[in-house]
Amino acid sequence: MSKPADTRQKIIDAVLHIIGQDGVAAVTNRRIAKEAGVSLGSVTYHFESQHELLRESLLYFVAEETRRFTELADHCEAEGIDIDGAADLVAQVAGGTPFDTTHIAPFELYVQAGRDVRLRAAAKECFAAYDLLATQILTCLDVPDPERLASTAVAVVFGQQLRRLATGAPAEELVDALLLLARGAQSG
Repeated sequence: MSKPADTRQKIIDAVLHIIGQDGVAAVTNRRIAKEAGVSLGSVTYHFESQHELLRESLLYFVAEETRRFTELADHCEAEGIDIDGAADLVAQVAGGTPFDTTHIAPFELYVQAGRDVRLRAAAKECFAAYDLLATQILTCLDVPDPERLASTAVAVVFGQQLRRLATGAPAEELVDALLLLARGAQSG
């Protein structure tokens, strides 16, 4: 028998998979239950509303990404990093992030936050975490005013990732865009 935490996680994983595969509109309790391999009652027991399901799924995804990127940023801070090392790191991360259904889901959730004001606090929290990580990396690169530039760097990453998703563009375009931004900030 599964523990409640395991069931809850199965549900969140199923929600992310469904959103990434067919969009937010495809998220129904019946589909979640089928995808997660749990009873319909388990879905409603663990999550009172669709809003709560979407919010928790978004927060879970970002927590996992934040953990992963924090480990990378901490490594950069401990070992030191130059612009070429940062480019290699971005290439590794961007090239190692396939656009499977789990990685498409956050884009859907951020768009949904534009429609549903109740998701905006979660989206804001997520972007704050990304901004913090960008600030750490920019600080390691000795980029002036890293806090001010961080949100721009995050926007470039999201824009380039969305472009990759929509066009199949290579990860190198993301690396080139970030190098251009960082070198411009360093010389400015």
